[in-house]
Amino acid sequence: MGISEMLGLLAAAAAGGAINAVAGGGTLVTFPTLLAFGTPAIIANATSTLALVIGTSGGIYGFRRYLAAIKPWLWRFVPISVLGGLMGSVLLTLTTNRTFSKLVPFLIFFATILFLAQGFLRRFMQARIAAGRPGSEGRTTSQASNSTAEAALANKTDGVSSKHLIWGAIAFQFAVAIYGGYFGAGIGILMLASLGLIGLRDIHEMNALKTILGSLINLVAALLFVFAGLINWPKAGVMVVGAVAGYFLGSHYSQRISQRRVRQIITAIGLILSACTFYQQFVR
Repeated sequence: MGISEMLGLLAAAAAGGAINAVAGGGTLVTFPTLLAFGTPAIIANATSTLALVIGTSGGIYGFRRYLAAIKPWLWRFVPISVLGGLMGSVLLTLTTNRTFSKLVPFLIFFATILFLAQGFLRRFMQARIAAGRPGSEGRTTSQASNSTAEAALANKTDGVSSKHLIWGAIAFQFAVAIYGGYFGAGIGILMLASLGLIGLRDIHEMNALKTILGSLINLVAALLFVFAGLINWPKAGVMVVGAVAGYFLGSHYSQRISQRRVRQIITAIGLILSACTFYQQFVR
């Protein structure tokens, strides 16, 4: 590699890590950069995945004070994320990116709109569930919550029937994990939209949970890509350095910004990414 390529990959990985720490979509910086330097598409996808998953260590450390708050959610989402990530990565080793990548703009745009509308949709679902649940106000505390984890869940979902929301979110997370193992661009925005709909309000807790789940999805995929011989190791080594720095700085400084501003940044990133991918897939 020449100096210009090393600097380009380092900068792209740092930007990708920072974007992933705040919202998601860093792959749409790292993947095209690898392609621009002549890396074959599947090798670029695998190398980008490995670099960013190692970089998530910086993001998890940056969100470390929120880990205790999200523990009740981890056992629900971790198994399905690992399984989906494995399935998606197996699909990548058997096929090409071309067909599935055409869905990327639609997925990111849908997730961004969903993220914008989550407050309205949550209130709508609460009203529907409350209207169809006569006598719910007469339940005892023990009936409403059988454990500390369930009590925390009920609090997080603002009284919405947790079973319906959680199972819906688990099914959605499974689909996101399959996509994440296959390509992965924008999975952070998809997860944030889902977590918002099930009632999480603290954007930093949501980002911490999203970072852990995304890292597990990519870790499973990266391990499979390593064994399949799909990694360009020199390029991956350079990008890991940038990704670690980007994740840490993104997670650290995003917590100094108001939650409203972070949500605005996430929405802007989603709209920009969807516009860029629409252009790449259907215009250029």
